Amino acid sequence: MSDKITIYTDGAARGNPGPGGYGIVMISGRHRKELSAGYRLTTNNRMELMAVIIALETLKRKNSNVTIHTDSRYVADAVEKNWVFEWERKGFKKKKNPDLWRRFLIAYRQHRVSFRWIKGHANNPENELCDRMAVRASYGPVLEEDGGYTENDQQELF
Repeated sequence: MSDKITIYTDGAARGNPGPGGYGIVMISGRHRKELSAGYRLTTNNRMELMAVIIALETLKRKNSNVTIHTDSRYVADAVEKNWVFEWERKGFKKKKNPDLWRRFLIAYRQHRVSFRWIKGHANNPENELCDRMAVRASYGPVLEEDGGYTENDQQELF
């Protein structure tokens, strides 16, 4: 018997790039977990994707049935329309955030994951909570370094 897990995620950036954060709500039966973290310099899309990665990496049991609810077309469409698998086949050439997409695919392949796109700021309580958590995290007193963003940013300058 496998676990059935529902995950809500959201990412935010104040400026693009700018300080950012993610929020996650994970629900399985009576269990609930909320996670968030902030970053000094990042982008909205990186935080949207980071939220999904952290959620999947947090799961303790492999091969779980996971439904991820996100308001990010960037993330949901990349997977549900199979774009990310084509990007991977081509070595992520000329694609943004290859570090996170590679990390995502490792976590993604450990479970049975489906995505549900939901409209943001449309009164979905869990999505609204994730949004508040992501924004609050971007104002945190200790913001992490998004090393992948820094590397990508520097590469594009030369």
